[in-house]
Amino acid sequence: MSLHVYIEGDGFAWQSRTRPSNDPTPHNPVGLTLAAADTRANVLYLARPCQFVGPALPADCSVRWWTEDRFSAEVLEAMNEVIDRFVARYPSVQLDLTGYSGGGNIAALLAERRKDVRSLRTVAGNLDVAYVNALHHVSAMPGALNAIERAAELRYIPQLHLSGDADKTVPPDVARRFVLAVGGNCARTAVVSGMAHGSDWAAIWPQWLAQGVPAC
Repeated sequence: MSLHVYIEGDGFAWQSRTRPSNDPTPHNPVGLTLAAADTRANVLYLARPCQFVGPALPADCSVRWWTEDRFSAEVLEAMNEVIDRFVARYPSVQLDLTGYSGGGNIAALLAERRKDVRSLRTVAGNLDVAYVNALHHVSAMPGALNAIERAAELRYIPQLHLSGDADKTVPPDVARRFVLAVGGNCARTAVVSGMAHGSDWAAIWPQWLAQGVPAC
């Protein structure tokens, strides 16, 4: 049995380069639309911390959870625990992880941590947090876990990383760097013509699902 798990992007984390938002719920929930386009029997969608719970966010929804600490060890552990709750119902389930944007970083880090992941996909995935922050000249995130630093541990997990040639937020070079860091023959990247970061990825998602991931 397999479970397709989709992890949302960073959402509406910032109102401007220097001003964080009051509610990180995405205005364009690409991760959710990808999950909705997946017709498999078992699909699980995971929002990121504090998304889709407002307005009037809970008191423990500190702004740091969608800004400087969005890739922290605490956040990764929380996401992992949520998956554990579902997996506990089906002990033999295997996971197919898909992450959009910053959710791609989370998905890759979960794939490295868990023993029940059979494939990894990312769409416009921020797989090198430090590189992307430097690219946009924004502050470093000292507490961020960065997927590319653990890439070699994913060498034997079949994976596909999609990028858009019109993506200025997470350009295709990010996925290429990650696949090189993974090494081996199980990971590949594909660049999709005309697609930007927030394009309608769900419209083409079924055809990419049908192609599967590389065989190791």
